[in-house]
Amino acid sequence: MGNRKALSLTLLTTLTLAGASALYAADSPPANAATADYKAFKFSADHPYFFQDGKVDFGTYNGFRRYHSECHVCHGPAGMGSAYAPALMNSMKVLNFDQFVTVVIQGRKGLDNRVMPSFASNQNVLPYMSDIYAYLKARSDGVIDVARPANFPKAKPDPKPAAPAPAAQASAATPAKP
Repeated sequence: MGNRKALSLTLLTTLTLAGASALYAADSPPANAATADYKAFKFSADHPYFFQDGKVDFGTYNGFRRYHSECHVCHGPAGMGSAYAPALMNSMKVLNFDQFVTVVIQGRKGLDNRVMPSFASNQNVLPYMSDIYAYLKARSDGVIDVARPANFPKAKPDPKPAAPAPAAQASAATPAKP
């Protein structure tokens, strides 16, 4: 395993054991659909998704995409289960974010001898765990259905403050004549 992957695995495992949700808790107000704007929404373990007018935030939509590129092979479309792995809808009602991250990183052996492998080195999953969690949590809460969710556009950071007008720059740079 390369140094970068080993470092990622070590760092994420350490964060998991220390409580990964603490990373997302700061500066994350609850998502109140009546007053909130999707552009201001930030993931938190307690409020992992934003849903308004039939649309989800971009992270939750990205979670749908990531889930269906990696997880659905075993857990079935929309987390409904398959012969290889259990449905996730009931699990997501009781798993918190820290527990979810631990299972994804470490893997799990079920009571029926089915095994979920570790995804600690999978770069299509590891950086997007909060997105996948948000998608599955929205599914288990009944907020979104099995179809691809409609989404708000990806929120872009606010642009830099405008530079002073050229006339103001010119007058400031030109020394006054005596």
